[in-house]
Amino acid sequence: MRKPWFQLTASLIAMVMIANLQYAWSLFVEPIRAAHLGPNGMPLWQRSEVQVAFALFFIPLQTFVQPLDGWLMDRIGPRFLITIAGVLCGVGWSLMGRADTLTELNLYYAFAGVGAAFVYSGCVGSALKWYPTRRGFAAGLIAAGFGGGSGLFNLIIQKYLIPVYGYRTTFLITGVIQGAIITLVAQFLRHPDASFTSPKPAAAATATKSRRNTQNYNTGEMLARPHFYILYVMFVTVATGGLYLTANQASIATDWGMMGIIATIATLGPLANGASRISWGLVSDRLGRENTMVIAFFLQALSLVAVATAGRNSPTLFVIALVAVFFTWGEVYSLFPSTLGDYFGSKHATSNYAFLYTAKGVAASLGGYLGTRLVDKAGWSWESVFYGCAVLALVSAVIAMVLRTQPLPQKAADRQVA
Repeated sequence: MRKPWFQLTASLIAMVMIANLQYAWSLFVEPIRAAHLGPNGMPLWQRSEVQVAFALFFIPLQTFVQPLDGWLMDRIGPRFLITIAGVLCGVGWSLMGRADTLTELNLYYAFAGVGAAFVYSGCVGSALKWYPTRRGFAAGLIAAGFGGGSGLFNLIIQKYLIPVYGYRTTFLITGVIQGAIITLVAQFLRHPDASFTSPKPAAAATATKSRRNTQNYNTGEMLARPHFYILYVMFVTVATGGLYLTANQASIATDWGMMGIIATIATLGPLANGASRISWGLVSDRLGRENTMVIAFFLQALSLVAVATAGRNSPTLFVIALVAVFFTWGEVYSLFPSTLGDYFGSKHATSNYAFLYTAKGVAASLGGYLGTRLVDKAGWSWESVFYGCAVLALVSAVIAMVLRTQPLPQKAADRQVA
């Protein structure tokens, strides 16, 4: 059980089981609205009101609770905490099908969000600890479980479970399965102990352009360095577009008269998302984190524009552009944890990344909630928001270009000796 490959595999399975909490959500939005109609036959709940649940899942819970659970993970290990997480994910997701008010929907999604936070921080932190010399690959593989794990589930949910059993029973079925598997896998998860010896880098790794700090920083020391805040801004600006599309892809396809492709995008999007995390993680191990960020974030901006232009008028081009968005967006969940590990060491990797991961909550509020509200209430078009997200991605690419010219963090004592 204390083999790196075994721990990586166990963590990957747990991450696959929380993927639906984010990437299957858009499949439930319209069925939920259709089940709550007013006297005139129109949905009582606006899309932006339903998306509050999505925003709450990320902002105060799935992301902002992570600093606490990251701190706990580094101190007591993942087994107990991820067992609790399995229960929360299963119960919260299952109960969402019984929600008859927006308050209930938000509350049950919140339960699932807390559970997902423990799974995410524990599994990513474990990968960085077990693979300190291949952080890009390890973080990318674990993040791929979250990004791509729902690819097959989405097809089953959209084509079979919801049409046959309805969205309420679908929540129950998937919730029970996910919660049970997470709870089982948690019994095998461990952090490296004192006997663990870090594997030597492969010969090819000597050619890497990734900069690695030899010092370990605890969370307080990390928060005192400007590098953390630069990475935080980058995370927010580049993650917004992908979360906007994640939350609204089914609604966008419906409004653009492309309902026939919903199953396709619900399957291919997560698969591209998962593939991006492994692919760009491996690339960053060779080219360097910042160099990879510049390339990926620039391509992300182009892909977002492609959805709003070419994708607007053609179902085929919409699918291609959407896949491109996810393939150039999902890598943020491998590049940022591995970059943070390079800058601040792996000893406190779980709690350190937990603080950086709260940036995803900010990005979810901008993309998942505010972007939808601009369309619902302010009269913006879906395309206009895509253009705004593309600008934010370009900002992140420019910041990465500057960041790669800056020295790594140094502790005061070492600066004085130098």
